[in-house]
Amino acid sequence: MARYRAGLETRDRILVAVRKLLSSNGLEGTTIKAICAAAGVQAGSFYNLFEGKEQAILAVVREAIDAVDPDPDHHGTDTVEELTAAYVDFITSQPDLARVYVRIGVGAGLGGSDSGDTFVAHHRRRVERFAAAIARSEQGADATAEAEVILAALNGLAVQWLLDATTDFEGLAKLAVGSVAR
Repeated sequence: MARYRAGLETRDRILVAVRKLLSSNGLEGTTIKAICAAAGVQAGSFYNLFEGKEQAILAVVREAIDAVDPDPDHHGTDTVEELTAAYVDFITSQPDLARVYVRIGVGAGLGGSDSGDTFVAHHRRRVERFAAAIARSEQGADATAEAEVILAALNGLAVQWLLDATTDFEGLAKLAVGSVAR
């Protein structure tokens, strides 16, 4: 039991270090060496808990996304509007983490990252949640296709907002969801 607790404490120290490094040094300055030094752990301990830097960063990003999730326990009570608002809140209230999330996601899709499978799994879970919310509201015949379109629109708008913060991300997100859900 003590070994398990020590592993959890080490994981927590690593995630705290990742958060601090991302906020102060950005993605490029968040190296394995810097993470280990800030967390006070050896590289072997890091690799016992994470496959690489991307997985540690994704764990931090997932925590941030869960913090704004309307249904963090996934009981199936969220609506499309709540899921959309949570995504908008994540992007606009935590732009540094949102930039990291988008960069890793794009990098994974273009083959520039080891975390491609992680992002695909994350995307599938988001599609399932949006599709389930659509199905509960009986808004469409093909809830999965509608969910994919909504997420594509939200992701594109997130990139646009991160490039140009004057973009009305929230308003355009609502418009996009409303257009698909007709």
